[in-house]
Amino acid sequence: MTKTAVITGAADGIGYELALLLAADAYRLLLVDKDSEKLLHVQHTLEYRFGSIVESYVIDLAVDGAAEQLFEHLKDMKVDVLINNAGFGVKGAFAETDWKQELALMQLHIITLTRLTKLLLQKMLQVHEGKILNVASTAAFQPGPYMAVYYASKSFILSFTRAVAQEVKGSGVTLTALCPGPTKTNFQKILGSDDSWLNRNKWLADADMVARYGYNAMLKGKAVAIPGYISRLIILIEHFLPISVVVALLQYFQKKNEPDRFEH
Repeated sequence: MTKTAVITGAADGIGYELALLLAADAYRLLLVDKDSEKLLHVQHTLEYRFGSIVESYVIDLAVDGAAEQLFEHLKDMKVDVLINNAGFGVKGAFAETDWKQELALMQLHIITLTRLTKLLLQKMLQVHEGKILNVASTAAFQPGPYMAVYYASKSFILSFTRAVAQEVKGSGVTLTALCPGPTKTNFQKILGSDDSWLNRNKWLADADMVARYGYNAMLKGKAVAIPGYISRLIILIEHFLPISVVVALLQYFQKKNEPDRFEH
């Protein structure tokens, strides 16, 4: 029987690459994003390349009630894989940033992700199988000055996923937190000018590599997946440094001249 996967933030970047992997493995796909034009393009690409059964569902998951609306659409489906990938960031001193953007960020990263996970986890547990992949970030491992809410939200995703993964251990259902570092995705074009410190670095991971690493970790049922030797090394080094030093270093890098908002 064909398995079904739901991917949020599927229109580009890591979400798109994950959709390619699932399509190659003959999953039926429900692609979710707020960008209808890009989403339709992805749908047609997957249908043409893989002969996949693909459905697009356009919704802004950063608004109240979005999780319930999406679940209502899914209620008659047996969802085998849920990938919570949709997300964006807001940059700037917390006292000066746009509260409405931060509220939308928290709604998307915390409320919608948690609610979707609960609703679909309950159904997965009834049939004793299913996989959930929540996209966090290496930002989850420390505070981030000038991106305080974004970093905190990713810490929530990591902590939440780890905890629930332990709760359901042995049930046939697994949860995985994918924690990529800076990645070459479409939002890098939005993220900064040519002289931003991120764009100058050549070690940015490729979205397809990040997606494949996370996909394989999900299939193996790993609770946490950190793609890339450099990202894992940085996290290891940070573990041995005083938190005050880590936060000061991050403040220096985040203070560079970059836009106030980016998406992944």
